[in-house]
Amino acid sequence: MKGFILSFRSEFYKTRKTMAFWSAVILPFVICLMISIGFFSHSDKLSKLPGAMLWFEFSAPVLVVMGSILLPMLIVFEAYSVNNIEHKAETWKTLFSLPLSKWSVYSAKYLYALFLIILCLALFVLFTLGFGNLLGVIQPQLKFSEYHIESTLLQVYFKLLLSGLGILSIQFLLSLLFRDFLKPMGIGFVATVSGIIMANVGWKYTYLFPYSNAMLTIKSLKPDNSNNNGQGIPHITVDLFTKDICVSLIVAVAVYILGYFIVLKKSVK
Repeated sequence: MKGFILSFRSEFYKTRKTMAFWSAVILPFVICLMISIGFFSHSDKLSKLPGAMLWFEFSAPVLVVMGSILLPMLIVFEAYSVNNIEHKAETWKTLFSLPLSKWSVYSAKYLYALFLIILCLALFVLFTLGFGNLLGVIQPQLKFSEYHIESTLLQVYFKLLLSGLGILSIQFLLSLLFRDFLKPMGIGFVATVSGIIMANVGWKYTYLFPYSNAMLTIKSLKPDNSNNNGQGIPHITVDLFTKDICVSLIVAVAVYILGYFIVLKKSVK
């Protein structure tokens, strides 16, 4: 465990000044800020909406973009960036020659990439809630305070996280095996576009393709008409463990284990 902690800490120090780290922080801030500016500039029209509808109108654009291409490509980029540091500096042999187990090095890198994804999604939640409430203070006619979306938002982003775990394991393994930019990033991009197409055409086996699961997560959000909160719109229910999420978790674990055995058997160059 000590070796794992040392390896994880090392990953932070190596990436804290790179785009791998700062993209996870800046991306949610910039996107939520842009949506806030749009809401502020159209506050007169939006003032007629009830609080619940305001929150859904405010958070929906980010969620749609996240579920289509942003989250899958962010995972592809983070997985590539974490391993590219060693490829670029040609330090794989040095890294595995240290008195640390390969499990510690491999797991620390994987979990650090996962940490960056969790950080990004958590900031999306925080900035969405923060900017929404700030708009309600600056423009009192925007009735954000009438409705609390915190629970629903947390569930949706948690499900998005689960939907991306399969992609993370696959891309982490690809970026570990290939040192060039084109192979892992190119495969990730093509797979993401393919997943979007599969999800949009409604192919019944789409859930078996991990790169489509983020889009399926957004499409699976179902309105519950039995509870409309007295404001004319239904409450959104989030079914966390759907079959696409189960596939994502199975793929994540299976590929993670496969990657570890490849690291054990193969000298990484």
